[in-house]
Amino acid sequence: MKDKRVIAIHLPQFYPFPENDEWWGKGFTEWRNVTKAKPRFRGHYQPHLPADLGFYDLRLKECRMEQEKLAKEYGIDGFCYYHYWFNGHLIMEKPVEAKLANKEEDLPFMFCWANEDWHRNWAGGYNETLISQNYSKEDDIEHFKYLLPYFKDERYIRVNGKPVFCVYKASLMPDYNKFVETWQALAKENGFELYMCAFEASGEWGKKYRRADAYVEFQPQNKEGFDRKYNPLLKMGRKFGWKTRFNEMTPYGPYVNFQINKKNTIDYKRYPSLCPSWDNACRRVGQPFQALRNANPSDFRRWLDHLYHTFTPFSKEENFIFINAWNEWAEGCHLEPDQKWGRGYLEAIKAVIEKYN
Repeated sequence: MKDKRVIAIHLPQFYPFPENDEWWGKGFTEWRNVTKAKPRFRGHYQPHLPADLGFYDLRLKECRMEQEKLAKEYGIDGFCYYHYWFNGHLIMEKPVEAKLANKEEDLPFMFCWANEDWHRNWAGGYNETLISQNYSKEDDIEHFKYLLPYFKDERYIRVNGKPVFCVYKASLMPDYNKFVETWQALAKENGFELYMCAFEASGEWGKKYRRADAYVEFQPQNKEGFDRKYNPLLKMGRKFGWKTRFNEMTPYGPYVNFQINKKNTIDYKRYPSLCPSWDNACRRVGQPFQALRNANPSDFRRWLDHLYHTFTPFSKEENFIFINAWNEWAEGCHLEPDQKWGRGYLEAIKAVIEKYN
């Protein structure tokens, strides 16, 4: 039996829905951005095109089941689905709602609430908000009621019987601790307790929330000092407000080396994470973009090997390693096979797991 659980973050974006039709044009999915991407510099790997699973539509049970089959074959223990709730307005909910109704889709799962406002970033309108988050106790109650059938589902990932729920940016909430207290009270009324996690995203990390059971490192945003050594232009740009005026291109190999060699000074429960690559150029047409240059399965395997070997679970079931991501194609960040590397990243995961189990 494995002593660590590998969880892949999953974006349930790839199917048409009314909001995308309204904002980006009829029939839009992120496959449109992915396929029209062009290289921006010599050796730039764009576009990222899928291989084994093709340009799938997540409304189809067959597509979702093929994803799960592939994940299980290579040692992925579950998906962490991004969950989009805006005061009762749901987006990208259909694939997971369909999974809930279909017991054949038996890969374990959990949620991360992507609680940011929804902006028109993909088309350059950074200041245009399409849907905003408005927090209240009343909304917290309705949100919990919606998720209750998932929390009760036998496939939902748990720690000591407690369903695991993550928040992407707890700092955006007026009071994360009160939110947790409300949800824990509701859970208690329904005969269980939740295991609450806060992602450390966008450079935010540290032991901030007394009601968080644990934190989740989020790569590649959680760099913890890397930029000071390898990206002096980025440091200067932030000092003078240039952040959106230049491309941020970080070499993947040195970044992996930095992650492997950095000292662990964390004195609280934080689950480690890693990413196979990162490149959001196809979302930033005509704009500066961020990329991990020359990402490859070999360096990814070195990184995972290090984490798998050195991470000591906090208890028998507090044993997660997160991978960002299963299918963030528009951010060049995917374990799913592509036309360049095939199943290379999945094979790296399987090799590491077999080495230590």
